[in-house]
Formats: sequence, C-alpha cells, structure tokens
Amino acid sequence: MEQKIKIGITQGDINGIGYEVLLKALTDPHITEVCTPIIYGSAKAAAFHKKTFAIDSYTISVARSADEVNLSKVNIINTSNEEPKVEFGTASEEAGMMAFTALERAVADLKAGKIAALVTCPINKATIQNDNFKFAGHTEYLSNRCNGTTLMVMCYEHLRVALVTNHLPVTSVSKNITVDNILAKLRILNNSLKRDFEIITPRIAVLGLNPHVGDNGLLGHEDAEIIVPAVNKANEEGIVCVGPLAADGLFGSGNYKKYDAVLAMYHDQGLAPFKALTMEHGVNYTAGLDIVRTSPSHGTGFDIAGKNIASPYSMRDAIYAAISIAKNRARHKEMYANPLPFPKNEDKKYERPKPFDPAKQDAIYALKAAQQKEQQEEQAKQ
Repeated sequence: MEQKIKIGITQGDINGIGYEVLLKALTDPHITEVCTPIIYGSAKAAAFHKKTFAIDSYTISVARSADEVNLSKVNIINTSNEEPKVEFGTASEEAGMMAFTALERAVADLKAGKIAALVTCPINKATIQNDNFKFAGHTEYLSNRCNGTTLMVMCYEHLRVALVTNHLPVTSVSKNITVDNILAKLRILNNSLKRDFEIITPRIAVLGLNPHVGDNGLLGHEDAEIIVPAVNKANEEGIVCVGPLAADGLFGSGNYKKYDAVLAMYHDQGLAPFKALTMEHGVNYTAGLDIVRTSPSHGTGFDIAGKNIASPYSMRDAIYAAISIAKNRARHKEMYANPLPFPKNEDKKYERPKPFDPAKQDAIYALKAAQQKEQQEEQAKQ
C-alpha cells in the first residue's frame, strides 16, 4: 500500500471564506485516504467556522507538530496563542497577523521536509503586510523564502495558463516584456510540465502582447521585435512552442486545447479567460521552486464570507493538485537520480551524439555524391 503524504494547509484570513471552503473540501473522505491534511492556524477559529457552517462529518485532531499528527485524520497545528475574533467580511490587522504566523510556520515545515506540499488559503494582501512580509502575495513571498524562480501557473484538468509578469500595473507590463524574461519563463514552464505534470514533450502556445499580435506593427512592435526572437531561441533549445498568438483568437476558437500550456504576457490576459472557462474550479500553482505550493484560484471573498454559499471545488482541486504534483516530483526524482554516465575514451571512440541538422546532412550527402561521380569519371577514363 502506498504511503500517505502529509499536506500542509494554511488558514489564510479567518474573516474570509478560507475556512469555509477548506472545511467543506475536507468532507471528501477520499482526501484523508490519500494524504494526511495538516491545517496551520487556530483550532478555535476552525471550531467556530465548523459550527457556523454545520460541518460535523469529521473531527479535527490538534497536534503540536507535523511529526506528531494522526495520519488517518484531519489535523491542526496552533500557530497563534491569540484568542481569534472572527468578523466575517472585515479586514483587520489581527486576522492579517494570524494569517502570516500560520504561513511562516507552514513554510518552515515545508522547507524542513516535514510536509510534502503546501496549500494556501486566501490572504488579504493589505492586512498581512508587516516587517517580515512586504510582498504582493504568496508567490512573491515564496520566491523570497525558497530556492528557484517562480512562475505562476493556473491549471484545471488539461488547461494550464502561465504568466510572464504577475502582479504589475498595466503601465509597467510592456517594459518587463523582454526576450530574456520570456525565455526564462518558457524554460521554467517546459521543465515544470515535464517534472510536475509528467508530460514528455510539452507543447506551449505563446500569446502576443498587443491586439492582433501588433497587426504588422500598426498596434505595436513588441510582438515582432521581442516575442518572436524569444520563441525562436526557445525552439533552438528544444522547447516546443508557437507564437506569438492572439489571445482572443486562441481562447475564442478553442485552439488552446491543442497545447499543454499557454504562456500569457500579463495577469488579466491569462487569468480572465482562464477563470471564465473554469468557473468554480481552477488551481493556482507556483512552479519553478524546490517546493510544491498550490492554492484555490479565488480570493478572500469578503463579500460572501459567513453566508455559507462559497464553493469548495477550487480548494478541493488545489489539495488534489498538491498531492499529484508532489508524487510526480518524487517519481521524477527517482527516475533521474542515477543516470548512466556516457562512456568516454581518449580515442573518442564514444562521443555524445550531436543534434540532427538536416541542412548539414544534405551537404554531406551532396559531397559524397560528387565524390562518387568523380570516381566514376576517373574509372571511365581508365
């Protein structure tokens, strides 16, 4: 029987819909069959939400650390000694600090290998700000705390949308669209599709920046002068990608289904169609790091907090995605742990094969044909 892995889940903002969608998602009995969920937060806050939404199909076991959890139950680790004051739909500094302390503890355990992956409930980006958190969101915070370069990937089933730029004002997007930035994101995305999603040869669609891909320079030059060279360089490196493509045409026609992922240039270009297509589902995955982190694709939902109408599907999908990606990574690591060394001899009898070059091969054939013809002519003279 396959050993269950431990999945850490941060409580997020206790005044939003985080606990509601989390507690509802955990009513799925299959989750505790395939993993051990560990909530980082407040047992009292969890109990308050559990009672508010009349969720009584399971109990939550309080643990002192990730090493002492009940493997067959939903667990919670208290990350704050404060008495929680839940005020649905209210942004408060207290709720922001509780969200931060839960996140800090969970990330520490994640980096220490005590949990296999992290799922984060939504935070209020304003109230969580403090001397130790001066970031635009979870993605930027994790980029600072963990190793690697982050890439935001929104995913649901076979639809995956990644971003070159994340949380930037529209006025700042164009200057951050460079050949190097696009190429870096394509490398991360390509590697993630192979390692995290087990796609052997990923196919990536690259969106243009301007309407109609610049319309031959009438609507901007970035597509031809920046995106095209980036795509060409990526193809030279063996990354299978096509672009730039017009976003409205790709999504409107349904042609996005022909690709394993779409690389968008900025936030709303990618997330607006993604969320329109995925409705209540959708997972935010932070690719490119040495850790696994997912989250639901929605925010704190202050406007509906406490009303018992928030859908748990995105949270449930985020938990399952974290489990799947963590297991995929483990298999990938095992497969490539001890590759056979390529033999080396001083006489260069064994050399690593070079990439196939059709033009060069044609030139070789032409040269051999000319040599054969010359030999035949010499023999005819004799």
